[in-house]
Amino acid sequence: MEVKREWLETDYYKVLGVSPSASDKDITKAYRRLARKLHPDANPGDAGAEERFKEVSAAYDVLGDGERRAQYDQVRHMGPMNFQAGPGGFTMEGDLADFMSNFMGGGRFERGGRPFTGRTPPMRGSDLQAHLTLDFAEAVRGVTTDVVLSGDTAQVGQAIAVRIPAGVDSGQKIKLAGKGEPGVNGGPPGDLYVTVKVRAHPVFGRQGKNLTVTAPVTFAQAALGSEISVPTFEGDPVTLRLPPGSQPGQVLRVRDRGVQTGKGTGDLLVKLSLEVPTQLTEEQRQALEAFDKTMEDTP
Repeated sequence: MEVKREWLETDYYKVLGVSPSASDKDITKAYRRLARKLHPDANPGDAGAEERFKEVSAAYDVLGDGERRAQYDQVRHMGPMNFQAGPGGFTMEGDLADFMSNFMGGGRFERGGRPFTGRTPPMRGSDLQAHLTLDFAEAVRGVTTDVVLSGDTAQVGQAIAVRIPAGVDSGQKIKLAGKGEPGVNGGPPGDLYVTVKVRAHPVFGRQGKNLTVTAPVTFAQAALGSEISVPTFEGDPVTLRLPPGSQPGQVLRVRDRGVQTGKGTGDLLVKLSLEVPTQLTEEQRQALEAFDKTMEDTP
């Protein structure tokens, strides 16, 4: 049975910077981090980085496969005893050869029945995360803008155009397929996830597809009923009819004056706020006192 000389001479765990007890997930994470850092595309003309990339790829080719990692661990544990050099490389003899033959089912070290070529298989690129802050109007109407990548990525500083759909909410994530880290050895790229933060508006608020606004009214308007003018986000103000006996905090609805999205248009929710005058004329005071005397019960 033939094994690679490097299995005896190279500590692949040390190459990837992980411990021999590292989980498969930790090994993959370490490899992807080093591959992004050392990839020739990220280090043009750097022979040292290219050589290091090859070492990292060779290490992951062994440790990234559960069966091959177990074989490697067994060989490393037993040490170089009973190995002889031959024209085809190092061969194993004696008890160790018998053990490995039984362990592996005979033959050369292979993955999936194919001879080991030393080339790392294609790997999907890592997903990236980014944050984007929008004005209230941009979130309501939708916008095309740029996101600048930062953090631990070979694409740091790169600007990527992002189409934000109308009606995006603060905290929502937008997925850009294929805009993450490039794949390795022909693997597909990862995705980019953009988390959106929306700045507050001085007048309007949001409840999903609905816009909200507070309308101050006087006691007389609320008690007697009246017509008030209410601002809208898009277009001219609308006239809203208050029913007699309207209460502070009551919400009235103006249809189809909310956020327009591909799934429909929301409404404008108008919350009534009672405005109490801070100064009264003598005539107003007398009128209120006269009104108060007519009230049989107080709240």
